[in-house]
Amino acid sequence: MAQTCGNVVVHLIFSTKLRKPLIDPDIRSELFAYLGGIVRELRGTALIVNGTCDHVHMLIRIRPAQSAAEIARVIKANSCGWIRKKGHKEFARQSGYGVFSVSESNISALTKYIAMQDEHHRKRSFQEEFVAFLKKNNVAYDERYIWS
Repeated sequence: MAQTCGNVVVHLIFSTKLRKPLIDPDIRSELFAYLGGIVRELRGTALIVNGTCDHVHMLIRIRPAQSAAEIARVIKANSCGWIRKKGHKEFARQSGYGVFSVSESNISALTKYIAMQDEHHRKRSFQEEFVAFLKKNNVAYDERYIWS
């Protein structure tokens, strides 16, 4: 086959350093739009970007030739610099992230979940949510290292 074809959809989750509430409501929507723009620059599609004061969820469609690690690196580095240029000099990201494959049949449900982040986190912390995603996706982890 001469052409590479694929449908690669991933759910990317990353937080602020030490989960500090550094994503101010006054910059949140502009930040999420900027994150979507980074994905477009990488020739991907941001299906939804949302989060709270301490973390971000991105549901993105990427090209088969792209690695999730490279996408996460570019998104985190560029957005951190952008936020700092906006006057938030203390802003920093957690060094790690979570990335999970998503089947086409689950996109609708996950989109709804991501859209409701503020409401969802009235009942559950980011740490509880993230560990639940790890367990649901059968990801082995050591809690001593996932929060650095």
